[in-house]
Amino acid sequence: FMDSSEGLEGPQGVLQQLECHFTWKLQKKHIDPDELEERIAEQIQSLIDKSKARNYNLLSYVKFLNNKKDEALENLQKAEEAVPLEYPGDVEKGSLVTWSNCAWVHYHMGNLTESQAHLEKVENICKQLGSESPYKLELPQIYCEKGWALLKFGGRYYEKAKESFEKALEKEPENPEFNSGYAITVYRLEDHFSKNPSGKESSLKPLRRAVELNPDDVFIGPLLAVNLLEAGRTEEGEKCIKEALQKHPDIPYVLKYAAKFYRKKGDVETSLQHLKKALSLTPNSAFLHHQIGLCYRDQYLAMKKESQYDKCQPKDKMEELIRSCIFILKAVEHKPNFFYANLDLAKRYEEKGQLQKAEETYQKLLTKSKLTPSEEQQLHFKYGRFQASHKPSPSEAIKHYLAVLKIEFDSLREINARFAILGFIHQLNGEME
Repeated sequence: FMDSSEGLEGPQGVLQQLECHFTWKLQKKHIDPDELEERIAEQIQSLIDKSKARNYNLLSYVKFLNNKKDEALENLQKAEEAVPLEYPGDVEKGSLVTWSNCAWVHYHMGNLTESQAHLEKVENICKQLGSESPYKLELPQIYCEKGWALLKFGGRYYEKAKESFEKALEKEPENPEFNSGYAITVYRLEDHFSKNPSGKESSLKPLRRAVELNPDDVFIGPLLAVNLLEAGRTEEGEKCIKEALQKHPDIPYVLKYAAKFYRKKGDVETSLQHLKKALSLTPNSAFLHHQIGLCYRDQYLAMKKESQYDKCQPKDKMEELIRSCIFILKAVEHKPNFFYANLDLAKRYEEKGQLQKAEETYQKLLTKSKLTPSEEQQLHFKYGRFQASHKPSPSEAIKHYLAVLKIEFDSLREINARFAILGFIHQLNGEME
């Protein structure tokens, strides 16, 4: 697309003035397009009528990034059909993002007449409503749609998503959807950084506010439950997750968060029940296979700890390890670039003594180009540990521990790497201070 240094001359320059997914700087290199397609399609299927126009627009853009231009247009047609159901009193305002996306897709397909027709639709509404810009309206629902799109594109976009929801809330502070988007974004920011690097407020207050304004929201209740558990309010959190399950017993998203809640609580069996039910509804989900594998891993680690005192458990312990390997391997088969599943799979191979397979899995990750700072730190730290435990060359282990220190992201992991280096040197030569 047009570089920001270019002027606004010619057809593409006019398109660049629109407010839509093509001008929100959502980059393909920051997502797995196939995985995101699958996730949005699952959400559309689960949500009955709510937010379908927004999701069809986003799905259309991801299809376009995947070079499926005809399918992109099909989804924009579905978005247009959904708008009157979701914005019965504001069909034209509610269609602005869809028409803008249509103009872009038709332009890239060479359908210049169609592209121009959609541009004119946007221009007419902007004129009618007295906009200063011929192709842009400052509408809270557009800020909201932009916020959701940014949120779906991952951690790099969370701060911008928060800004978009804040702009929407300035116009309509009581709007349930705007409050939901804002609360989810604040939660994601906390979860992504695992800390408050710039004094971000707790997500507990905005989540409570969102639930109060929209008690039947599919997304908010489960997040609030997990948040309450993490804040030490287990009983209140469990009440919240049970209410969400009662209202939405067959929605995979709710089941996923129920599983997360019970796993964090230490009730792995209940977590597995919810994950298996979700898997029966979405059998190709790499995320669910990975989570089931993690539950079996937790059971394996618990048995391993107990076996220090009770020597009669090794068979059960190995069965849990094998189960965790199988499910994590299935996650990788469904989604080969799934970073965390691959990292866990390398560790499982290591525990089973399959060191060559562990090495191959680590090497596969080390050649990946799209890693976040957090992922890079975890990879170098865990591979450094693997090298220290199983390889004869200490320099490789130290090289990867030092790589952790060079990435400015998580100070706790950096401290761990420093201790690992000191401990490893001490192991190599007991006489060194």
